[in-house]
Amino acid sequence: MDDLVVVRVFTGPEGTGGNELGIVYDGPSVADRAERQQLATELGYSETVFLDDPDAGVADIYTPSARLPFAGHPLVGLARLLRDRGRPVDVLRPPAGEVAVRHDGDLTWITGRAAWVTGRRTERFDSPADIDALPAPPPGEGWLYAWAWQDETAGLVRARAFPRRGDDIVEDEATGAAALLLTAELGRPLDIRQGTGSQILTLPHPDGTIEVGGRVTD
Repeated sequence: MDDLVVVRVFTGPEGTGGNELGIVYDGPSVADRAERQQLATELGYSETVFLDDPDAGVADIYTPSARLPFAGHPLVGLARLLRDRGRPVDVLRPPAGEVAVRHDGDLTWITGRAAWVTGRRTERFDSPADIDALPAPPPGEGWLYAWAWQDETAGLVRARAFPRRGDDIVEDEATGAAALLLTAELGRPLDIRQGTGSQILTLPHPDGTIEVGGRVTD
């Protein structure tokens, strides 16, 4: 597609890792939801986002097998692309609600709520080595965010994510929504090192909202 942009979201400080994201910049060119789902399935990225209104920040998000009301890495990636194309927005509007956006140097931040993150379970392991030793996917059913403290005092977490939903995404390289959920459960800022080399930063706020931030590269 001429209007398909692919970026990597939540790359590490040295450009490592990052979760590939497909962005259909001209969302209305694929107007039907069934067609959007089919395209997301064919593209095979963990998520594909359709930009329906760049001025209002209206966005529609799909995995290869489902439509999502909210997801972190598609919104961070889309916010960064809009800024880089000279059309920055302060708010994105996925189906879940209004998502505030801000940029700080090479980091892009979005704000969400834990209530928007459904169908996911976090599980703490004893050590980062235990996380690294997990098979992909581990036994069991349902979305699993496996994590362990790498440095609890510093808020540094080692994590891996396993959708286990029956599509081709065996392991998710970087997952903003799951990071948001874990932050809500722990009630503190986190520096999450996920997958093969991704970094996700989080900041909880007194009103219950949580910011999720990271780098975006081409």
